[in-house]
Amino acid sequence: MVRSLLIFITGFIAIFLIDQAIKSLFLDGFRLYGECISLVLAFNKGVAFSMFDFLGENLKYIQLAIIIIAIIYILFDREVFQKFSILLGMLFGAGSSNLFDRFVQEGVVDYVYWHCGFDFAIFNFADVIIDIAVVLIIFLSFKENREKKLNESKK
Repeated sequence: MVRSLLIFITGFIAIFLIDQAIKSLFLDGFRLYGECISLVLAFNKGVAFSMFDFLGENLKYIQLAIIIIAIIYILFDREVFQKFSILLGMLFGAGSSNLFDRFVQEGVVDYVYWHCGFDFAIFNFADVIIDIAVVLIIFLSFKENREKKLNESKK
């Protein structure tokens, strides 16, 4: 369990620091304009695609409660925590970095703007890490369940 906790903390801190470092570049004025993708500063006061923007200041406290409850829950499920410690660390590090923005900036600092053929949401490194971590946790869970069923059917 100690090893898993160290892996979780390492993933958490690494993603949090990388995301905040990238965001600081944009807060300091970095911009890059391209034909399909532009790197420009934007503040998202909602969540994905600016949903729940209407919650205003309350959103950050709701998200803080959700993150705390989720971490407590995960810590008590030792099997899941040990199995996915690095992915969970990355997931919660990214989520916490976005939440940190809500407390110290005007909203979540976003900067990747896809505008090739259609306008897509503006997002950031943490958003990508959240998506990757969730997809990998789901994929690995399904894979493990499938392997268990195959092994049971062979008996």
